Amino acid sequence: MDPYISRVTLPDGEYERKMIKTHLVTKNDNILDVLFAAVGGQVSVDDIVFISERIVAISQGRSFPIDTIKPSGMAIFLSNHVNKTKHGIGLGSPWTMELALREVNVMRILFAAFVSAITRPFGVKGMFYRVAGNNVNAIDGPTANTIAPYNTHAKLGPKDPQRVARELSAKLGARVAIVDSNDLGMNVLGRSDTGLTDKFCTEVFKGNPFGQNDEQTPVAIIRRV
Repeated sequence: MDPYISRVTLPDGEYERKMIKTHLVTKNDNILDVLFAAVGGQVSVDDIVFISERIVAISQGRSFPIDTIKPSGMAIFLSNHVNKTKHGIGLGSPWTMELALREVNVMRILFAAFVSAITRPFGVKGMFYRVAGNNVNAIDGPTANTIAPYNTHAKLGPKDPQRVARELSAKLGARVAIVDSNDLGMNVLGRSDTGLTDKFCTEVFKGNPFGQNDEQTPVAIIRRV
């Protein structure tokens, strides 16, 4: 079977997931042009195009070499109190925390940290990101499993992903979801219509088939078969 194609069975039927290879996206790319070149002519109105939020953010100039980011003392302090996992840095580095402080503001980040600290002992998780908002959960840092040069970058989440998803949908003639997907799960940052629910997107994309290292497959066509 084609290594770029996999299938998943949901209660309403079987779906094919075709991974699409792209060139190395940079801040000089227009994401509309990138996606049309990658999947234009391959999709229909019944298809769904899943796009990694990473390439959207990169095309918007929101990915930065870490040696160009000077973390503040506050960023260093706060990053030392973030739970770190093997699946991603998140805000557990001074560089990513500095980006969060710039994207939101110091007071909101501090309030989010306070709410998280008082709710965590009661088993309530995720309050930091809910309070911080602004897609802070999509901020990520350098990881070995990301293609160069972005393995030495820290990046913000995409700006206005909902608008971007609608524009891409209009250009491609298919439904679009911009997602932040990893081995822990998925967050849908932008969707072309409300029918693309978090539950459906999580189930149809389980296993995170994106390839963001040498595979260079940050786009997928989802098709019911």
